[in-house]
Amino acid sequence: MSVRLTGEEVLRWVMRTCVQRLPRQHRPPQIQRSLLREFDTGLTPIWRTAGSFQGRLAGQQVNTVRYYCQSKTQDLEAMEAEEHNSIQPVQSPVIQAKRVPFSDKLKECGSPTDVLDLVSLYTATSRRVSNCLTRIWCINKTMTEEQQRVELRLMFEHAGFEELLNTIMLEAGRMRSLDLAYSLLAIVKLGVSPSSRVVQTLLRVSQERLNDFDEKSLSVLASGLEPMKSSPNVDALKEGMRLIIESRLPGIQSVMALQTLMRHMGRDAPPPFKRKLEMKALSMTGQFSLPNSQYMVSTLATMGFCSKPLLDVCCTKIAENVHGVPFVRLLTVLRSCRDLHYRNMTLFTAISEYVVSTLDMWSNKQVILFLSVFEDLGFCAAPLMDAFLERVLQNPQVLSLKDVLVVLKTFSALNHDLREHRQRFVESMTHVLQTYLPKMSSSDLLRAVVSLCMLGHFPPAILQQLLQGQTLEELRTAGGHAHVRSGRRLQIVDLCLRLDQSPVPQELTVPSSALGSLSPTAPTVNSGLVTALRSVVGDTGILQEGVLVEKFYFIDCLISCPLQETEGTTLPERDPPQHEHSQRSRIAVISTPLSSLCYGTSRPRGMLAMKLRHLKILGYSPVTVMENELRSLPEEERAAVLRTQIFPEHQRLQVEEKAE
Repeated sequence: MSVRLTGEEVLRWVMRTCVQRLPRQHRPPQIQRSLLREFDTGLTPIWRTAGSFQGRLAGQQVNTVRYYCQSKTQDLEAMEAEEHNSIQPVQSPVIQAKRVPFSDKLKECGSPTDVLDLVSLYTATSRRVSNCLTRIWCINKTMTEEQQRVELRLMFEHAGFEELLNTIMLEAGRMRSLDLAYSLLAIVKLGVSPSSRVVQTLLRVSQERLNDFDEKSLSVLASGLEPMKSSPNVDALKEGMRLIIESRLPGIQSVMALQTLMRHMGRDAPPPFKRKLEMKALSMTGQFSLPNSQYMVSTLATMGFCSKPLLDVCCTKIAENVHGVPFVRLLTVLRSCRDLHYRNMTLFTAISEYVVSTLDMWSNKQVILFLSVFEDLGFCAAPLMDAFLERVLQNPQVLSLKDVLVVLKTFSALNHDLREHRQRFVESMTHVLQTYLPKMSSSDLLRAVVSLCMLGHFPPAILQQLLQGQTLEELRTAGGHAHVRSGRRLQIVDLCLRLDQSPVPQELTVPSSALGSLSPTAPTVNSGLVTALRSVVGDTGILQEGVLVEKFYFIDCLISCPLQETEGTTLPERDPPQHEHSQRSRIAVISTPLSSLCYGTSRPRGMLAMKLRHLKILGYSPVTVMENELRSLPEEERAAVLRTQIFPEHQRLQVEEKAE
């Protein structure tokens, strides 16, 4: 529908549009005061003022105004578009700079001092001071340690920093909950003393307004409280947050907020509260993304809470999408599993197979870190170790001293079967070690020798360096637990040199003074195991409890039977023992925990493998018995299982007799 306007109405509309399109600073004062009133009271006042501001349009492009009579009509929207094109005021750069929002200027700051300089040019509001602190913290996180040290010193010396903190104390009561939480987090992360007035003010205000905090604000506040030491205000706020979270737990919808609260509030929380957090997390597992699953595993490790159902869900998701997880996060997940004493064969196998299939994209350092954490977990990733072994043998010189020590420890502790590569591997590692001998510490040298001895290799040059008086003196004078560990490791070296018939000069022996007077450990023998063994042995043999061999190896039970009693028994091949008890068969029953075996297998780990090897050399027939298996069986079944393990040939004969 067309709109017909009189000439006066058209002129009034044109003048209104012209004035409104001018910046406020270019409008005449009289128009600014009476713009709307004058337009509506008639044409005469507007016309008078219209000529008076022509001089103020210097530098502005103003076209001739068109007048429309009553007989010639146009659509109102078309007229507005035409007038918009006819009047285009050109703003100067100064005016444009003044109109840039504060948030955009803040994003352009590249250092904390830039932020402080900027905030001094604007009116300090609660939002601005909070955003400035957060921006300073974000800038600081991206810097190197040296840059952080310099920039933080300049920030603390800047006059605007103290003014900013004073403004925060004044505006704290008017801040939004989220701004309050972010301000506290940024101040704490920037290194402001927790006992300072500004931090204590934020803590008290947070206590007063805790009921107003939503789940995001609570999670940010929890992050800020996490690094703070115990104090009355901190403890009171933490307790209040725990009560708030416990009451609002059913209504939390954000997985990330829940994980943050679990991470920072669940560490010192009582077990019932941890279980409530666990149940809430389990109810939200359907919302877990891949990053959520990774972060949940590390969160549980931070809490020190091993929730097997939650870990199973997260690890299964990670194993199914292992190709989409970067190296650092994979390593963090494995280390968290180690800290929680949690084992997951599906996850470990998926990661090891993924690394093997993409071995070319991993550096030696990355593969060694994987192998090291697998060794801590007791998981023997045989395909990965074989693939890495081939790479190392091609160019062993690229390994650093730390790399060599980790590789030797991993392969010896996991008792990995090197097969035909054994001799070449130990010789290559020995050659690399010899190049580092001049700069090796005594403790590193001892660690390397222990690993080589466990692998059955005894390089004379390295042993000679270890057994020098100066090196042994350094080990002896080590204080605290280091001295005890060194003595224990020297005992292992001494045992291997004496029992493994190493082809080294006789003068290369560990002096008794270096071994010290370490008291051997003698753990308590399982009474259920002894009772079951007595029923198995009966009157045909002698049963001894808690036997210590070579002042080092503990045998839970030693069974001495006449040779004819064990004739036909399947025992490991060994040389005929030259001992006074050679007329009797000596069966060493060793109660073995799961930690002594490679996870998911019956393969003994390094120390147990060395113990079994040495007991065979000493003329014993070692038999390992699993602790957890015996503990779960009734007494009658326990005796039957032990009889099968200790006298397998007798058990076979009984079966054959029953069959006949």
